[in-house]
This record gives sequence, C-alpha cells and structure tokens, in this order.
Amino acid sequence: MKPERRGLVLVVVVVALSAALGGMYGANVRATASSYEDTQSAVRSFTRVLDAVEANYAEKVDVDKIVYQGAIPGMLRVLDPHSSFFDARQWASNLEDRRGRYYGVGMTVIARGEHTVVMSPYVGTPAYKAGIRPGDVIVKIDDKPAQGLSSSEIADLLRGSRGTTVKITVSREGYADPLVFSVTRDEIPRHAVDLAYEIKPGIGYIRLSGFNEKTDGELGEAMKQLNASTLDGLILDMRGNPGGLLDEAIAVGDMLLDKGQLIVSHRGRASAERRYYALRGNQGNDMPLVILVNNNSASATEIVAGAVQDHDRGVIVGGTTFGKGLVQTLQPLSENTGLALTIARYYTPSGRLIQRDYKSISLLEYYERKIPEHPTEVRLTDSGRQVTGGGGITPDITVHEPESNHFEKELFRTGVFFPLDTTVGGFTRHYLGTRPTITKDFAADDAVMADFRKYLSSQNVRYTEPELAESLEWVKRKIKQEVFLSTFGQQEGFKVELQTDPQLLAAIEAIPQARALYEKARKIIAERAGTPTYRP
Repeated sequence: MKPERRGLVLVVVVVALSAALGGMYGANVRATASSYEDTQSAVRSFTRVLDAVEANYAEKVDVDKIVYQGAIPGMLRVLDPHSSFFDARQWASNLEDRRGRYYGVGMTVIARGEHTVVMSPYVGTPAYKAGIRPGDVIVKIDDKPAQGLSSSEIADLLRGSRGTTVKITVSREGYADPLVFSVTRDEIPRHAVDLAYEIKPGIGYIRLSGFNEKTDGELGEAMKQLNASTLDGLILDMRGNPGGLLDEAIAVGDMLLDKGQLIVSHRGRASAERRYYALRGNQGNDMPLVILVNNNSASATEIVAGAVQDHDRGVIVGGTTFGKGLVQTLQPLSENTGLALTIARYYTPSGRLIQRDYKSISLLEYYERKIPEHPTEVRLTDSGRQVTGGGGITPDITVHEPESNHFEKELFRTGVFFPLDTTVGGFTRHYLGTRPTITKDFAADDAVMADFRKYLSSQNVRYTEPELAESLEWVKRKIKQEVFLSTFGQQEGFKVELQTDPQLLAAIEAIPQARALYEKARKIIAERAGTPTYRP
C-alpha cells in the first residue's frame, strides 16, 4: 500500500471512529479528550494489525482490497446498514445519480455469462437513435473484444467526453453478420420522471423513479403538462423509487401539501432538530392524490408518502415501504473516494419514525425486509386516523403484487422473455429479428402465439396446453410489452405493463376516497383554527 493511501485509510478510520464516539455533522467533529485518546488508541491497534497481516500472512495480500473492501466497510456496517465508504468508481456514480446526468451513449447493459447484453437504450439517446435494440449482444467496443468483460467495464468503455465517437459491434438474432454502430457520445440525463400521461380521461399518472437534482423541475413540468389543477385525480407512482436528495423530497412535498404544513423533521445525537415546511404549497394543485409504493420504495420516497398520509392529503396504495429513515451526510475524501455517515433520523409530521429495526437482526435479514409483526408506534393524522411508525410507511390500502405461477416462473428462468445468455436469445429478440416493421396496432394474435409455441419447442421448454391456457393473457401481455419496449422504448413498454396492473387499478378506484379524505382534513383543520369551513 502506498504511503498516501495508508494515510487515507487512517483518515477514514479517524473520521468514522470520531463520529461514532463524539458525533458528527458535516465537517464538524466533536470529541472529548477521553474519546480522542480512545480513538487514537484504536487507530494504533488497527495499524499494528494491518502491518502484521501485510508482513506475515501465508500468501501475498492485496492490502488495498482488504482495507477498502473489508476493513472500512466492515467498520461502517457496525454502525448501521446505510453508513458507507465509496471507492472512486462508486463515488463518481453517486455524484452522477445526484446530478441526474452523465456522458455516454445512453443504454443499460447486463452481464449474461461471458457476454454483455443490452437491456434497453433510453429513448432519444445516441444509442437509441443509432438503432441499438434490447437483446443485442455486445461483441466489441471500438477494437476491444467485449467477451469476458464485466458490465461495469463495458459501461466504462461506453462512457466518454461529449462529442467523441465510439464504435459498437453487436450480434443480433436474425442477422448472420455482426452489426456495427458508430455512436457519438452526448450528455445522458437520468430522468426522475419516467412517464407522465392521462391513464384515463381526467386521471393523470406520473411515474417518479428517483430524487436527483432534476426531480423538482421534472415533476413540475409533468404536472403542468397534465394541467394537474383540472384533473379529477392524480396518481404518483413511486414504486421501486430508492430515494435520493433530501432537498428534492422537500420540494416535492411542497408541491403537494398546503402552504405551511410540516413535511419532515430530523434529529440526532449531535445534530439539532430541523423541521422542513411547505413554503409555497400546492398553489391550487389540490386534485385528489393517490401515491403508489412498495417495499422497494425508500428514503425520500417515504418522506413524501409519510407527509401526504399524515396530512390526509391523499391515499397511499400498494405495499409497506422499505423503512429507510436514516440521514446521511456525504463526505468527499482524497483520491476521489467518499464517505456517507448517518447523523440523524427522519420523522414524519405526526412524529413517526420512518426507520425500521436493524439492531436486533442480521444485515441479510435487514435487506430481506423483515418487517416487524407489530408496529412500534401509533400516531394520528390531521383528521384523527391512526397510522403506524417504526417500520416504513404502511399503505392505507394494501394491494399485494401478483405472484407468478410455476409456468410463468419457468418462462423467466429459461430466458424466454429476455436472454439469460447468448445461446438463448429470448422470444422477442427472435421474433423481431426478421420483422423490422412493427406498428402500435401490434397484438399477440393467433399467428404470434403459434410462433411462440414453435419457439418454446425449439428451446426445449416443456409445457402443457392447460398451463399455457391458464397464463394465456399474461403471456400475450408480456409479449406485447417486450415488443413495445424493444420497438418504441421504455415508456411504451411501461404503458402496456400498466394496463392490467392490480395496484394501479386499485389506485384509480381510490380517487374518490382520496377526495373525501382531503376535504375532511381541511374541514377539521379549519374548525380547529376557527376559520371558515372549506368548500370544494
């Protein structure tokens, strides 16, 4: 290990231990003389162990690896599941996520065996405009063979300065020879709003996938596009949204709540309580609101959902959220690395703790989302409804995601709908390989299903006609979704998926309930304040 890298290790150790012993907010470290001595003693012990391992272990060791992938992450995991150390690659990716942009060709890739397969080019990006499709297998990037490279290595090769050109060679079902695309890199936005449209007349739908620096602007633009104030209802889909920037969660809460309402607060051992309020309010966008969440909705998503629920601004539908309510401060370190350290906990307006238990279970159990059988807290919303805390946000209307049956799981397992490796191309890749023209009138009719049966036989996928009959509508919808995704882009694929989504259908049905709840809460608040009763 180079001396300067050993110095970085000691800096990280001192910072983390000082935070654990004395408290930390931003760059301010507070420690008593006693805790400082304890810290120095711990650092000396760590250094002695590291020296002993480096000098005497039975085999030559990669010191950087055991420190950066073992010692430092292990130390932080002792504190909580979300305090983290970022190496240079992770820190750069973290900054890209926050800024909502990077430079490259604009597509997601995934490793399949020794090969890397295109998952999806983003609509409007250089890769999409060039004609690269989902399912294409990357053969070469410029003159470098892609076989054996990891998906992250492939991604690094595809990224580069704006205006530079990269040559991407792919193999595609139905084409005997590889296809070569010359793609000019550009700025690739990481959109927070994936989809915004009227899912039914008068009912708007917005899919919000993250909280980066563009979230506030993109959501505002989507609501303007939908003319939100005139809608009979708005559904905000935040299923799978892992969260992001606190400032953006505050901004989104401000857009939905009434002026002056509390959005969230946080406090910790060494950080004073901070309370965040809606400063502008929804400014007339008081349409009935339904928010969709699931157990992959976390952090900033839970802040928004908790505030909407506590103020009875809308109805929450879906599954219980992840329960990530720890506040991290991000510390850049030398050599382009960084540290995320927990300094406080988030609380909803009613005082509910968002964070769920992590101290009495293993890290594996935590990430498997072991939710307590009994809530640890009970609070009241503005209208007096009981809500629970200490384990994420529990929806007002629980709708479980549908489970696949054995036959459907087998189709996924064998790569029928997306290739698991380059020997199994996936039905959509096979179907589109010899059909360059697809219109939006496409449906999985009898001719398509006959082709699908032949494909299953060619891939030795065993099934019975009763099994296929039981899942026929699901299979047809899945084929259409994959065809639309490959031909028209992610948004059109999403729309097909949403047509029979049981959680979304429940959200549409809940709009009258959301209207009644909001009106009741406004009336109660007005009566408490001695102001005239609200009239819709």
